[in-house]
Amino acid sequence: MNIRIAILGTGRWGVHLIRNFQQHPNSRVVAVVDPNSRRLTEIQQKFNFDSDVVVTNNWLEAMEAPGIDAVAIATPASTHYNLVKEALNRGYHVFAEKPLTLNYSESLELSQLAEKQQRQLFVDRTYLFHSAVEGGKNVVRSGKLGELRYGYGTRTHLEPVRQDVDALWDLAIHDLCIFNSWLSETPDRVQAFGTAWLPNGGLSDLVTAKLTYPSGFQAFLHMCWLNPDKQRRLALVGSEGTLIFDEMSEEAPLTLQQGHLEREGDRWKAAAGQSREIVAIEKAEPLAKACDRFLSLIRDNTGSSFSAEAGVELVKILCGLSESLQQGGELVQLL
Repeated sequence: MNIRIAILGTGRWGVHLIRNFQQHPNSRVVAVVDPNSRRLTEIQQKFNFDSDVVVTNNWLEAMEAPGIDAVAIATPASTHYNLVKEALNRGYHVFAEKPLTLNYSESLELSQLAEKQQRQLFVDRTYLFHSAVEGGKNVVRSGKLGELRYGYGTRTHLEPVRQDVDALWDLAIHDLCIFNSWLSETPDRVQAFGTAWLPNGGLSDLVTAKLTYPSGFQAFLHMCWLNPDKQRRLALVGSEGTLIFDEMSEEAPLTLQQGHLEREGDRWKAAAGQSREIVAIEKAEPLAKACDRFLSLIRDNTGSSFSAEAGVELVKILCGLSESLQQGGELVQLL
């Protein structure tokens, strides 16, 4: 079965989607959209599209290309609602970049529409297909960390600086996905604090956030666009050790550092037997695995709720964090 796909958006991530869907044996790119005509020319030359591929700056024209089965949307988040809704109403399956929308009620509406239309609404949570995240989940299940206590994540860089959303909406969703997956639960209380140094429409370029889960586990996130010390590091701390996912480390992206404290008289001291283990992981492109899963869901006619519902939950959490940020860090309960 060759699934025919239109790609909306040819930015950094859109280019990766074109490449993956073009190379996959079960899909074919039949239309590509971008409002920038010069960009379209560059993309057409880069991928050497067949003459029958629709290359246009009009997204409606692309959606009307003959024989389309699915649409992949890699446009600014503020455009997602209208594009996803139009695609679903036309009977297409949808692969949408995260976040699904910037509004919880709109995300919920799209999820319900996908269910009604019996179409896949696949929200791209690429990190869930990262071998280090999959391997980390196995470590958590093994019990090697002992009692889970808290977690922390840092995502910093000097660019790109977004102009449509703040650092929270740009960066937090990745660590949210990972923590939710490793813990098998979602936070029910959130707090966030933001600072805006750049004259960028009041968008916070530094955000710190606190997530509290029903189990009592807490995670602390640090996100910033103004830090040349690029970090992509997340850790889960337990009573017996710490699991670390450091994406910037090519040699050891996933490590397990085991160790704990013991009482010695009236003091605490590190117990003997501390160790550092590099967790072996498969080398594979996460986005390629995500695209393959999307195509498999279409081919197998699997229910559409799995990815859409998770995507809606992420928007709900981000909206709660935004509310807290706007209230100067007030605790927000997620109902």
